[in-house]
Amino acid sequence: MLNTVNLQGRLAADPELHTTPSGVEVVSFRIGVTRDYNRDQTDWINIVAWRKTAEFICKYFSKGSMILLQGSIQSRSYKDKNGNNRTAHEVVADRVWFGEHKKDRAAESSQNQNDVPPPEEPGYDVPDDYEDLGYGDFPV
Repeated sequence: MLNTVNLQGRLAADPELHTTPSGVEVVSFRIGVTRDYNRDQTDWINIVAWRKTAEFICKYFSKGSMILLQGSIQSRSYKDKNGNNRTAHEVVADRVWFGEHKKDRAAESSQNQNDVPPPEEPGYDVPDDYEDLGYGDFPV
């Protein structure tokens, strides 16, 4: 069986790190993914990340940040506060990458405020401790 998801989108809100009663870090957030064939339509997808991946996301990403992620789709059942049976579908992120250069993000913010053009050099700004977090090589 194959259950692999690759997504690129922007965070809808600042991620907030939570800890389960057993001490495991978790973050859940939504990303907006614009459809290729219809730029006016955005799908909002629920994402969950655990442990070091959750810590990494909370440390380096914020509302509006472009994120690339790889994971799998998970379904779970629960009862809502009215006792109705519900099913939630979400992507469990196993691997996460930066979707844009840090300077590009700063320039975009600056451009929106001061009409300053973004820098011309593409690339990625990798934090010094990226490899120490256990995420392997940074894709370029």
